[in-house]
Amino acid sequence: MKPFVNNLFFMFFFVVVVLTNIQICFADCDNLQDTCPSISPNKQTIFINGLPCKNPSNVTSQDFKTVELSKAGPKDIFGASVKLVTAFEFPGLNTLGLSIGRTDIENDGLVNFHYHPRATEMIFVKKGVLMAGFIDTQNQVFQNVLKVGDVCVFPKGLFHYILNQGFEDATVYSVYNSQNPGQVSIIPTTFDTTLESLDMLKKRIISLSTSQVQDGIINSTT
Repeated sequence: MKPFVNNLFFMFFFVVVVLTNIQICFADCDNLQDTCPSISPNKQTIFINGLPCKNPSNVTSQDFKTVELSKAGPKDIFGASVKLVTAFEFPGLNTLGLSIGRTDIENDGLVNFHYHPRATEMIFVKKGVLMAGFIDTQNQVFQNVLKVGDVCVFPKGLFHYILNQGFEDATVYSVYNSQNPGQVSIIPTTFDTTLESLDMLKKRIISLSTSQVQDGIINSTT
């Protein structure tokens, strides 16, 4: 009986260790020191899962500040500009498990369907009135109208979108719980991008908010 109990204990211990290690691998690693500003990618001599730290003697306060979100970037064919700032551009983010972003959307513009394979995204509306939503693995759509000061979250790995529903340009700031969230988009070449087709896509998104439940799709409006 005693050998059986010992074997059972070791088996339980092994399972706990394996599950713990898997959980660690699924998330950004915790930092093991106070700070670890990243070396510029152009100066890397080794390549690891992440970014190497600068020499501590070369770390300055400027490593923990960025102006990357002070201006909007160029807009795409959907009328949206998305800037994603990671530890590559903002050294002070290295090992902290965070990235930031800014999105600017012209009137009636659209942030096309996309997802982040390594991060959940939380957005804060600085300006404008938006319609934002995501699609889960059951093909259910969760959609909300967002106004200035509202916060919305898009779960990791799920397609999401933002449509400007106001009468002016909109600005949104984002925070991601990974220092390298990645982004996978439905590229324009995979579907018709004529003005008529884009109009139909926008109208379809708007129509989702007109009912609480339609064809198995769940919607919410505020």
